[in-house]
Amino acid sequence: MKHVRIYGTLGPACRDPEILKQMLAEGMTGMRLNLSHATLKEASGLLEAYHSAADACGVRPELLIDMQGPELRIGALDAPLPLNDGDVLDADALPFPENVRDALKSAASGQEILLDDGKILLVTDGSRLCVVRGGVLLSRKSVALPGIAIPSPALTDADRAHIRMAKEYGVTAVMQPFVRDKEDLIEVRSELDRSGGNEIRLLAKVENKTGIAHLNELIPFCDEIVIARGDLGNAVPLWELPAVQKRIAAVCREAGREFMVVTQMLDSMTHRPVPTRAEVSDIFNAVLDGASSVMLTGETASGDYPVQAIRYLVKTVREAETYLL
Repeated sequence: MKHVRIYGTLGPACRDPEILKQMLAEGMTGMRLNLSHATLKEASGLLEAYHSAADACGVRPELLIDMQGPELRIGALDAPLPLNDGDVLDADALPFPENVRDALKSAASGQEILLDDGKILLVTDGSRLCVVRGGVLLSRKSVALPGIAIPSPALTDADRAHIRMAKEYGVTAVMQPFVRDKEDLIEVRSELDRSGGNEIRLLAKVENKTGIAHLNELIPFCDEIVIARGDLGNAVPLWELPAVQKRIAAVCREAGREFMVVTQMLDSMTHRPVPTRAEVSDIFNAVLDGASSVMLTGETASGDYPVQAIRYLVKTVREAETYLL
């Protein structure tokens, strides 16, 4: 039986080589770098620490880069912005991307705006935004407008630059976000091949309704499907998300295509040393459904317990694998 791959996400919480060594010693098989928050060049010190830790442990872990792609994000804020329930603010008060601003101009009153994977909910009222579910908004957090398709290119100029540098930085796989159809993947694969990245794997993140609808056509053009539950949970009502995850997993199994499950697998461990019972059950069931990979994001990038989070992830995955024998 092939072992499930286990990934963390690089970030400030694990920039110390000693912490990275401990994570690798626990059984972590690779890490992701989110290029929506830092370029390869800006993260060079973090990547050097990662490769150094791997050498010290005598392992060759993977390095996945998560592209910007057509994902929508808030721009830079001068400081964290508290948004309280009931607050009303002008639409120009937030640094939305230009294509989001254009979409909001023609949107009907009552249009929902989900920020930071849906943690914050705003609703439009003419030119004003009403805070329905508040929180503290940070720079570069995700933006979603349910029900509105916003045109954007599959690859940004920054994405193309990163692909050209990927081999130099030891990248083993590229994660393409918000994949809409096979053309998105063909474009990324072509760019990789032109840049000498023929051996670099291509992972298709399914995180919107368009991607779900085109799932069967995506499968032949990628090496792995990523069930990206953060934005996927914004695209569909949250109570429908488990069924969507199960259906995607079933299609991948039938097609013989590997798939990854990611987002909030151990979210409580961002600030707690022990996970919830529901979280370990979620991980266990993902393996039973046939996941080839699982990944932690904020838990290791900015959490208080990155080593412990990886330990629980590894032990739960391996227990699930034993159960399947």
